[in-house]
Amino acid sequence: MSSTAFQQPGAGHPSGTQAHHPAANPFRQPRAVWAVAFACVVSFMGIGLVDPILPSLAGKLHATPAQVELLFTSYLIVTAVAMLVTGWVSSRIGAKRTLVAGLVLIVIFSALAGASGSIGQIVGFRAGWGLGNALFIATSLAVIVGSASGGFAGAIVLYETALGIGIATGPLVGSLLGGISWRGPFFGVMTLMSIALIATLVLVKETPAPDRKLSLAAPIRALRHRGLLTMGLTALLYNWGFFTVLGFAPFPMHLDTHQLGIAFTGWGVLVAIFAVFVAPRLQARFGIARALYLNLALFAADVAVIAVFTTDQAVLIGAVVATGVFIGINNTITTQAVMTVSPAERSVASSAYGFVRFIGGGLAPYCAGRMAERWGVHVPFYVAAASVLAAIAVLSTGHRLLRVAEQNQIAELAQPGHEFDAEETQALAEELGSAT
Repeated sequence: MSSTAFQQPGAGHPSGTQAHHPAANPFRQPRAVWAVAFACVVSFMGIGLVDPILPSLAGKLHATPAQVELLFTSYLIVTAVAMLVTGWVSSRIGAKRTLVAGLVLIVIFSALAGASGSIGQIVGFRAGWGLGNALFIATSLAVIVGSASGGFAGAIVLYETALGIGIATGPLVGSLLGGISWRGPFFGVMTLMSIALIATLVLVKETPAPDRKLSLAAPIRALRHRGLLTMGLTALLYNWGFFTVLGFAPFPMHLDTHQLGIAFTGWGVLVAIFAVFVAPRLQARFGIARALYLNLALFAADVAVIAVFTTDQAVLIGAVVATGVFIGINNTITTQAVMTVSPAERSVASSAYGFVRFIGGGLAPYCAGRMAERWGVHVPFYVAAASVLAAIAVLSTGHRLLRVAEQNQIAELAQPGHEFDAEETQALAEELGSAT
């Protein structure tokens, strides 16, 4: 399937209803879908894979925390910029070739990072890894949606499940391999992604390039839509808080590699559970806007606790693990809102949104390290909490447009042949109406 697979208007699904009335089992899928889903798991593992080795890496390579944080910055900034060209590439060579190209780059650059001898080399090779990651993640959802049974709803559930498993297992795998050598996590990704590459080559059908080619400017033009731009800026501010916690918190936690792995595995398990099981119900109960307001407010409060008790190890660890609750909820609700808040093709909307949000994620860890060096270890978390509160203010400017996103989800339910009947559609409409 090509990037043009996301062209139907008003797409998305009422995840709250999906949780109670599944149209199809999202886990009964063709082998091609499982091949891509496995690669997604490994790709998402990369988010938390390096977390347990950050302090060890700083010590063994004689680097400051800010220098080590550049592993996140180079990876995410390159991912962000590359998101602008993924649709252009996919619309010319087809989804499978784009997917394969991304996997090949990840394999090559993760191997080079593992073989590096300095922090500068690792940072550079993580940038190449980020390019491959952008090609892969921007296309993998399109391939899963095009091949999965159960339509868009089943595909989103499967994709979020892969994300949850990857995030949950990444720190554990990183701590086990990092306990052997700091090079272990990088070579581990190389090995697992090589398996995913072979599975993709064998099981995923060749997809021709689509008839209509996307322009390089398409994602930027899509950001002219106020709803999509609002969601992107909200995510940028939210990701500042998210990646401050993910990237910088391991340093003041003062745990060894295995202990960090256990702590962040607990964090990842909460991300998975709340993304797959709790977020849909929360959205159905409160609607997109109010669910996000509530979630972001609680997340900001949690980060503020981290800021106040940064030097209290027990409170710090508990508060860091608890952020998984809010990150999981935010991931699911915003993913669906982005796909329905504007008339842009889903692939274009995803690229535009990814470009803006990854900028925040890329800058935050490095800035956190520099702020801690200059003003103390508490300051980065105070800034992160303020950033998440600012995200609520930005989101509130698009409240009406989030209501449009919900109406688009209702419209898809009402389409002929959809598994939900008219009574269920009307009930969802009334529920969403009362929530907003």
